[in-house]
Amino acid sequence: MKNRFLLFLKGAAMGLAEVIPGVSGGTLAFITGIYEELLETIKNILGLEVIRAYQAGGLKAAWEKANGPFLAFLLPGMAFGLICGVFLVTRLLESYPQLLWAFFFGLILASVWYIGKRVGKWTTAEIAGLLLAAGLAFFITVAAPAQRIESYWFIFFCGMIAISALILPGISGSFILLLLGMYTVIIPSVKSALTTLDSKSLTILVVFALGALIGLATFSRFLSWAFKKYRSLTMAILTGFMIGSLNKIWPWRNVVEFRTNSHGEQVPFLEKSVLPASYDGDPMVLGVFLLVVTGFLLVWLLDRKAE
Repeated sequence: MKNRFLLFLKGAAMGLAEVIPGVSGGTLAFITGIYEELLETIKNILGLEVIRAYQAGGLKAAWEKANGPFLAFLLPGMAFGLICGVFLVTRLLESYPQLLWAFFFGLILASVWYIGKRVGKWTTAEIAGLLLAAGLAFFITVAAPAQRIESYWFIFFCGMIAISALILPGISGSFILLLLGMYTVIIPSVKSALTTLDSKSLTILVVFALGALIGLATFSRFLSWAFKKYRSLTMAILTGFMIGSLNKIWPWRNVVEFRTNSHGEQVPFLEKSVLPASYDGDPMVLGVFLLVVTGFLLVWLLDRKAE
């Protein structure tokens, strides 16, 4: 029961992370030691492996091939974390943004060390992969968000791209939605669908989910293949993505532009990283420092426990 409860909590951490632009659910999966098992499980479910197992050995064989006991606790945890994130974390971001970002900055900083030390051998290929991935991730963090397009085909496309980012450590699905101009459409729609069962919000949610399924089926197979064939290079590239993404979760960021979302609310659209002295508001330097250290130590302790 202890292991099952821990798996539920890992799922909740992933669900929470996906609501916050800049923090990846894939990163939390890596930190908590379930990343590769998750990839293999997704590949089996969305491929033909589970169907073949069912044909050969019935429902029990299919359940085992789909890693049912693993998903039975992880998925409810993710749903719980996602719902909490939509209502709780979004409120914390409004009231104490720098403290929340500080905690996640510490988590990601430690994760760079955590994943980097798992690179088997640092050759020219691994170093080049790390530098290119870091540069790409940093470019994504400073890119100006696009104008939103609320057509259903584009919502479907956003689901495919965002879910791919979900299982890629260092790149946040929510942040990809922000860059595509759709964060202020999808997140309020999730909240509206959960609270009012609004038909338009439910339709947006279904179209987005269908796109996510297609993207998940494709990208999980590619990543699973990359881990088996080019493990060290893949680890180095993931480390680079996480290094480059640190800019997006820097605790002190000033909003330089607001936009109105589909529900008529003014929300941050474009932000700029600054030093504490230039921060618009109370920088809470001591609190930020303590939470960065807390986030770092949490990953370090998880790693020690795993060893």
